[in-house]
Amino acid sequence: MGLRVNPTYRQRRFGAELRKVRERAGMSVADAAALLGMRQPQLSKIEAGRTGMSPERVRALARAAGDIHDAYVDVLEDMAQDPGKGWWSRYRGVLGPSHLDLAELEADAVGLWNYEPMYVPGLLQTAGYATAIHGGSYVENPQAVRDQAVEFRMERQKVLVGECAPHIHAIVHESALRVHWGGRTVMRDQLLHLIEVSRLPNVTIQVFPLDTERGVAFNHAFMVIEPNVTELSTVSVDQLGMSEYLGDQEVVGGYRDTFGKLAELALPQVDAASAPEARRAKDSLGLIQHILYPLL
Repeated sequence: MGLRVNPTYRQRRFGAELRKVRERAGMSVADAAALLGMRQPQLSKIEAGRTGMSPERVRALARAAGDIHDAYVDVLEDMAQDPGKGWWSRYRGVLGPSHLDLAELEADAVGLWNYEPMYVPGLLQTAGYATAIHGGSYVENPQAVRDQAVEFRMERQKVLVGECAPHIHAIVHESALRVHWGGRTVMRDQLLHLIEVSRLPNVTIQVFPLDTERGVAFNHAFMVIEPNVTELSTVSVDQLGMSEYLGDQEVVGGYRDTFGKLAELALPQVDAASAPEARRAKDSLGLIQHILYPLL
């Protein structure tokens, strides 16, 4: 197996998790390499995410570490053999690695918790809205790259309707819904799309209102991405148009708690099936409809 020049985030995460297992076993790199029947430099490259590892060796190291639950080891075995290739691979060389890492993580997720203070979440955007966002970016890219970025975003959205579609809970700040990216028609279609996509059984959408009196919103976008094993969760944090991926579980837990607080402060979720006369309090659907009305 050749060495990877640019390992994906998930491949680097496997290496980091393997190092944790080795350290939990109280073994040095040399000791673990001897146990696994390999040379020390080879194990160092595996822990750096630059190459994979056989499932048998993963399980042997896990046995040496002691009490590690089977689900975690099973996922490590899958990650060890993951080539990091999927539909997103065809965009390599066109889009940055953080875009591809996000699609790879979403493909393996069972839950996504996304907070957006400035834009409609990417997984919920229309093509027109995404085109306007990329066209108005402060980073200048050729038209062909912008077109590929929009196409990539539309491809990402297929994860929401797959056989093993994750649950996505999105909280969107009201201010993001009031900026007319692409003009009135584009924004009207985007708001209608939000209502429509909320009908999916695995999609929950809340709006964080401008006039809340119970607290303030968070100042940057983030997404908690949870696979089958919770301790392998990742948080994607948006800063200046770039995504940073953090796997430290204390950090992930902090963002998960923050999302919970935001959900408590946000309006009740969009329920497109509810009749207007059944609503007795301000909710996310009512606010979207209020913003939508002048655009019709």
